Amino acid sequence: MLLLVAMTAFGQDFDTNKLDAYFDTLAKNDRFMGSVAVSKNGELIYTRSVGFLEAGNPKAADDNTKYRIGSISKPFTATLIMKAVAENKLRLDQTIDNYFPTIENAAEITVNQLLNHRSGIANFTSRPDYLEWHTQPKSEEELVAIIAAGGSDFEPDTKASYSNSNYVLLTYLLEKVFAKPYASLLDEYIAQPLGLTNTFVGTAIEPANNEARSYRALDGWAAEPETDMSIPLGAGAVISTPTDIIRFGEALLTGNIIPAESVGPMKTIKDSYGMGLFQMPFHEKQAFGHSGGIDGFHSTWRYFPEERVSFALTSNGTAMNTNDIAVAVLSAVFHKPYDIPVFSNYQLREGEVQQYLGVYASTQLPLKMTITNEGNTLLAQVTGQPSFPLEATAKDKFKFDQAGVVIEFDPVKGLLILKQNGGEFSFTRE
Repeated sequence: MLLLVAMTAFGQDFDTNKLDAYFDTLAKNDRFMGSVAVSKNGELIYTRSVGFLEAGNPKAADDNTKYRIGSISKPFTATLIMKAVAENKLRLDQTIDNYFPTIENAAEITVNQLLNHRSGIANFTSRPDYLEWHTQPKSEEELVAIIAAGGSDFEPDTKASYSNSNYVLLTYLLEKVFAKPYASLLDEYIAQPLGLTNTFVGTAIEPANNEARSYRALDGWAAEPETDMSIPLGAGAVISTPTDIIRFGEALLTGNIIPAESVGPMKTIKDSYGMGLFQMPFHEKQAFGHSGGIDGFHSTWRYFPEERVSFALTSNGTAMNTNDIAVAVLSAVFHKPYDIPVFSNYQLREGEVQQYLGVYASTQLPLKMTITNEGNTLLAQVTGQPSFPLEATAKDKFKFDQAGVVIEFDPVKGLLILKQNGGEFSFTRE
């Protein structure tokens, strides 16, 4: 009876009206398309979806809309590896040279090091040419060759560095030891036992199956190219919903998918990395979870074991930092103050963008920033990185909320000031 009283009190004390107003504001200002869910003690206490499956399509997103969840795929893959270990198909300390002899240092790299990003294998998605071929299917032979060609960034187990290559190799490893496709393993060992009807390995996006396409914010929503899912595999090819992610995470971290003794090593954090898990603080509270991004999709998941609270967010389009949205939701749940944002309506005049265009160089950073435009929207591109849209907030002032970037121009002097993470950097137009 005491437990029921506590759960009821929690639900009554949770201000869903303010949180609804928060998401109403994001939707009205075209700042976010996606879905969120929160649970307490295994029971959903809040869900909300805003936006659409496809820009220009009147079908609204709902609780069953499916999104590419990017690197939240990694906890699923790590769970399957621990299942293989529990069934004596793999050992965490075994090396990968028998499976991937062309990988540099394969005779020293262990399964454990792949799991917690300590292998040193270079991240293939950081290759300069990655965006030239990421929409084209790749075979195992082709992708392993690409990973092998990237070489090693450091000696195995000397430090940690995030690399999608690790989890692609873990995917192929699972398929070899189980003699089944990764998609079948995900379904057999996780989705079916937990009743996750909206969780599977993605293929080409099918809006008719309530699957969302992804977008970036320009003048409206501009469609993003689709990564071919033969490439990210267990590093980023899973499709899901916030409610399915929550159910998976709770089952995993309470020992209901794999034994508790297998979950323990996954939660052990070394140099900021666990096995498919991060520790993610919120004020004085600690959660385990992961975040993800692929194409225009963004996602995050957190489970707070002390409070038995879960939160998940999936998005197919955002014009603001999704971490700010996560903070707002968690602030509502844990009774912390948060504000409903007020957005600028500053509009560039026709032809005004021309004064900002050009290539800018800095003596403070070994980078150049190229400013171009699509219509009345400015785009910024830093050397070696994809371009991103700038939102006008006032005369000569712009921002890109997803990365916490503020840019101020002095068109007469040909100056650009970049502000990010407390730093301020000057660029001069060439």
